[in-house]
Amino acid sequence: MTTLDPETLRQIEALVPDERFARERPLLVLDVDDVLLHFVGPLLRYFERNGCTLRLETFRLFGNVFEIETGVAVENARVTALLDGFFHLQTDWQTPVEGAAQAVAKIAGKAEVVLLTAMPHRHRDTRRTFLDRIGLSYPLLTTQMAKGPAIRHLRGQSGRAVAFVDDMPHNLASARVSVTDSHLFHLIADNSLRPLLPELPQDTAIAMDWREAGDGIASALRL
Repeated sequence: MTTLDPETLRQIEALVPDERFARERPLLVLDVDDVLLHFVGPLLRYFERNGCTLRLETFRLFGNVFEIETGVAVENARVTALLDGFFHLQTDWQTPVEGAAQAVAKIAGKAEVVLLTAMPHRHRDTRRTFLDRIGLSYPLLTTQMAKGPAIRHLRGQSGRAVAFVDDMPHNLASARVSVTDSHLFHLIADNSLRPLLPELPQDTAIAMDWREAGDGIASALRL
């Protein structure tokens, strides 16, 4: 069984009781980048500002970043540093996905909502402040490991209904393994990237926007 990120576990344990164990309420876990906040588009522009380009030939970051001037592939260590710099300046580059705040607010009246974002833990406070500013003041967890174990821990032992929304197929696959009866939704802010996607887990619902996602989640969680 995949291990739960120890820092993510600490963050879950730090949630106040009504956030952590609203056992009678279904659970909605949401990714942030390219689900609630635009990510790929802003990242492309950030790379270009730093003399690099991201060639979207496959649905991955490492190996697809090149220097604009020379065309030479950027080493993974530098890509990691650029990504870290982007997260440090995320409030200058990222914008909310249309309809996300409104759709989630409707669901939050009847379900527990938790945000689970894959990013270095040191940028959590910056993201927390940013999300609060745009009306997404739900509990925020960061992880640098697979998301499935975190979702399983959030659910607890109650067997309550769980829905999970993410843009990355491997995160959805992790949730399917850890919480086998979870309702999975694939949503990506830029639908033009869909042809590059690896295969989604079986029975994953595809939402083209937050109107579709909101309706699908409400139906799956019987809200």
